Amino acid sequence: MQHSKQILVTGGAGFLGSFLCERLLAQGHEVICVDNFFTGSRWNVAHLVSNPAFELIRHDVTFPLYLEVDEIYNLACPASPVHYQHDPVQTTKTSVHGAINMLGLAKRLKAKILQASTSEVYGSPDMHPQQEGYWGNVNPIGPRSCYDEGKRCAETLFFDYWRQHALRIKVARIFNTYGPRMHPDDGRVVSNFIVQALRNQSITIYGDGTQTRSFCYVDDLITGLISLMETSDEVTGPINIGNPGEFTMLELAELVLELTGSRSKIEFLPLPIDDPRQRQPDISVAKDVLGWTPRTPLREGLGKTIAYFDGLLSSNRSGHVAAE
Repeated sequence: MQHSKQILVTGGAGFLGSFLCERLLAQGHEVICVDNFFTGSRWNVAHLVSNPAFELIRHDVTFPLYLEVDEIYNLACPASPVHYQHDPVQTTKTSVHGAINMLGLAKRLKAKILQASTSEVYGSPDMHPQQEGYWGNVNPIGPRSCYDEGKRCAETLFFDYWRQHALRIKVARIFNTYGPRMHPDDGRVVSNFIVQALRNQSITIYGDGTQTRSFCYVDDLITGLISLMETSDEVTGPINIGNPGEFTMLELAELVLELTGSRSKIEFLPLPIDDPRQRQPDISVAKDVLGWTPRTPLREGLGKTIAYFDGLLSSNRSGHVAAE
């Protein structure tokens, strides 16, 4: 039987956070979920509220928080371009001030803390696939910089707290993740394609469709995060958590069309600024250190995600669903 811990999850009502809260509760821990509901949603954790081991607090991590916990998962930050570009200053503040506040809390409590970083720290990569030792190729003044550089600065802070205060840190670099509870209007490619296909609207591909992404199903990702948190204190990361299976946008669109039986046509639009051409994790460190590999094939994960969006659209409740 695992020792029950008090665990704080910031961004806990978001897409990834809600699944993490669910898994930690299932393991017998007490979970404090903190979210300001900018992109998170009460709907994502409504089924957990009756659990006496679960507590939901509305709070913005750019302000200090005083709690007693054993571990902290810092997931607070809008993760889709539509949301993080809506208020870029606030996005940077959430990454940087949020990291400072959570690191300060962890330091006071001598708690272990995990940062949900991102593959976006690699920018538009010159190295393929991306290894953790790669420093990245990031535009510091572009429209995506608030997220990319905010997350890079958060990693800097984590490692400075580790060096300066011997804080027990874990840094996970999360690659494209998908699954139920994604926001239908978050602008990310999986949710975009599925919603367009279910509505029989044109499937919009930016560029010529040859750019690639690697898609990790949410259950696999959560297993990776928890596995990283449970490693010994010597393991800090950063560690790539993602699925190395690489697909072009055209391949993804065609698979979504097949699985939905949609009548949608494919439409090509210009590529957005700083949109990376390739994104694929090298997960050899995760395999060696965590014994972790993703298990859910894209076809299977898409089937579950399509079923979720189908139910959502038919219930006309899309306004209540939220992203990471």
